[in-house]
Amino acid sequence: MTSKATFYVENDLLRAVKLKAAQTDQTLSSLVNDALRQSLREDEADIRDFRTREREPSRSFDVVLKELKRAGKL
Repeated sequence: MTSKATFYVENDLLRAVKLKAAQTDQTLSSLVNDALRQSLREDEADIRDFRTREREPSRSFDVVLKELKRAGKL
């Protein structure tokens, strides 16, 4: 199923995606749909990683710097 949507795109982005569509023999809709899917998958992966790590203990930046200096890495 598809739906028609109206949205605004910066001129340089529109020119670039039109050029890519012509060079790859794809439609603008196909390229935009692919880009949206990819962005949502990345967000989903980030959320999954966050949930996996949210129970880990946190350390302040100062503590991490001190540990790196102590280990001779800084």
